[in-house]
Amino acid sequence: MSASDAAPALLTTPLNALHLELGARMVPFAGYSMPVQYPSGLMAEHHHTRSAAGLFDVSHMGQLRLVGPDAAAAFETLMPVDVIDLPVGKQRYGLLLNDAGGIIDDLMFVNRDYTNGGDIFVIVNGACKVGDIAHIQARIGTRCQVIPQPDKALLALQGPQAVTALQRLCPGVEKLVFMTGAQFDLACAAQTVPCFITRSGYTGEDGFEISVDAAQAGLLARTLLAQPEVKPIGLGARNSLRLEAGLCLYGNDIDSHTTPVEAGLNWALQKVRRTGGARAGGFPGASKVLAQLAGGAAAPTRLRVGLMALQRIPVRDHTELQDLAGQRIGEVTSGLLGPSIDKPVAMGYVTPAFAALGSRVHAIVRGKPVPMEVVAMPFVPTRYYRG
Repeated sequence: MSASDAAPALLTTPLNALHLELGARMVPFAGYSMPVQYPSGLMAEHHHTRSAAGLFDVSHMGQLRLVGPDAAAAFETLMPVDVIDLPVGKQRYGLLLNDAGGIIDDLMFVNRDYTNGGDIFVIVNGACKVGDIAHIQARIGTRCQVIPQPDKALLALQGPQAVTALQRLCPGVEKLVFMTGAQFDLACAAQTVPCFITRSGYTGEDGFEISVDAAQAGLLARTLLAQPEVKPIGLGARNSLRLEAGLCLYGNDIDSHTTPVEAGLNWALQKVRRTGGARAGGFPGASKVLAQLAGGAAAPTRLRVGLMALQRIPVRDHTELQDLAGQRIGEVTSGLLGPSIDKPVAMGYVTPAFAALGSRVHAIVRGKPVPMEVVAMPFVPTRYYRG
């Protein structure tokens, strides 16, 4: 094998040395070497986040700014969401769509400062960030500045005691409510570390995401881990936490061939962008997405649902779903034994006839049918802080 045939070297985050020091088991993820778990193990990490506070390194995610007076209007042309009316300091979930209505990526964005020329802070998925930034630049780069921020790291502090730990370093951060953000200075040893903090996350718990200069990420992480409530958490527990919360993982539960309506993300499509709204349509794939919302002949032929196994048999990703007569009706996209409820839970796509709550289906595990029931999501109640 020639050097050119070798797999590309994995990237590392600014916290790589800390992960190794803490004894993390590292795995390839989104082109990075990332911690999948620490010595305490996935189950302990999962339960600690649900009961106290867990610190996640999510620095593989992409961070960028859209700057200029036309930034909001320009960004709105790429997504079926309301960007223009988002108040300063508010955060929103967004969906980049392709021209067929498929989801290029899901993302979070904050209106940081409209009044002084426009500043939208965007966080995209790590595996998609190169393509996302190129897509955004190509589509709206003439209307606003598209400024990637590779010099930033991103930490997520999640769990019911996250606010207790963080406000010791940053009095006033407790005033944030779910899906809001602001600039703060955190006290780390003898230094003050400037950060942009949002009260958000992807675990279903109260928590925060902290954007910080990469050069100061290690200091910040060590300071947070010195708090009695906080322990390090890896990718394994991050996945089980988000699945229990009914949250999609890009590449598993949604992708470029999935529309928002198929994925059950109608709640993310604001009224102003829907048919009859003041700024209806005008986004890629609008005709298809709006037709699917209207239902009738254009309604989707598959829908994302939550599933719970009626036997204690975990049902994994890519497991075939059948009706009780043995006909294929769909596939599991994410599945595991939910640590918080000690029951096998999953998400997947089924034909609309089996999408109603209470529908019974079979998952085919090692050639044998495992009975499952369509249930409401989230599987574990969310505990976002709304004030």
